Amino acid sequence: MDSKPQIRDRGFTPHLALFGVQLMFGTWPIVGKVALRSMSSTSLVALRLVGASVAFLLLQVKLGQFRKIPRRDLAWLVLCSLLGVALNQLLFIKGLALTTVINATLLGTTIPVFTLVVSIAFGYDRISLRRSLGIVLAASGVIFLVNPLRADFSVQTNTGNLLIVANCLLYGAYIAVSKDLFKRYGALNVITWMFCIGSLVILPVGAYAVSGDKLQTLPASVWLAVIYIILVPTLTAYYLNAWALTRVSPSTVATYIYLQPLIAFGLAPWILGERFNSRILIASLLIFAGVGVVTKRGRSRAVKEVAEHPEALAH
Repeated sequence: MDSKPQIRDRGFTPHLALFGVQLMFGTWPIVGKVALRSMSSTSLVALRLVGASVAFLLLQVKLGQFRKIPRRDLAWLVLCSLLGVALNQLLFIKGLALTTVINATLLGTTIPVFTLVVSIAFGYDRISLRRSLGIVLAASGVIFLVNPLRADFSVQTNTGNLLIVANCLLYGAYIAVSKDLFKRYGALNVITWMFCIGSLVILPVGAYAVSGDKLQTLPASVWLAVIYIILVPTLTAYYLNAWALTRVSPSTVATYIYLQPLIAFGLAPWILGERFNSRILIASLLIFAGVGVVTKRGRSRAVKEVAEHPEALAH
């Protein structure tokens, strides 16, 4: 029996916050796509991680919640930072630069499935017919969208799709293995440390990319996009997610995750001129069906982990 007390929904405010969070997360790939028109993906990763690290540090110091992580857990913290921040961001933003916002957002919904696969591999979960069916459905949607039979790695979209899939696998692994750190030291505290470590990892290659992009010549609109990415879908959204989780149940938070694709699907054609075609529609149905089957209420540790990491689809 779960020893944790049940959290009841407390008023309308947490739900309003969660809707705002998904709106922020849903717009991040779109604003990121705008920034990528004027800078490299590596530069954007470096600016986001360094900027978010500074913002998280200031927030944690102000809240008085910033704590050291004991030396015995540093190696695990570095691994989680690589999986959930540094490598994850490099793959996601590079993939976003090469594919569409709609594809990137749609493929991001497979994170719960990848989390379950990794969780089963580590012995945290057990395979079942229902979960197997869900994994097959979601994987079919991914394969149909990526279209490996026609794959040509000179075609940007296919390469970008594969990078997004790799990113989802890494993030799924991060969610599956990071539980103990968050339980011991608090979500915001661990997130702050992970962003700081990720910044140090990306800084050498990021500094080289930034110097080559000649950022001093970028228009103000691009800098506004970068500032938005740091402050809104990173700092504010992560903070509001953590706040909402103290007031409503993880399952309630999880139901809001799937607003992200709807927001991206609605805004991407309007802002970026992307098209929603029949291939994306079929892939959407397969992926959402698979994720729905996998995340159906049950005793899956992986599903609970995704529910407790609602920022997963924004990675």
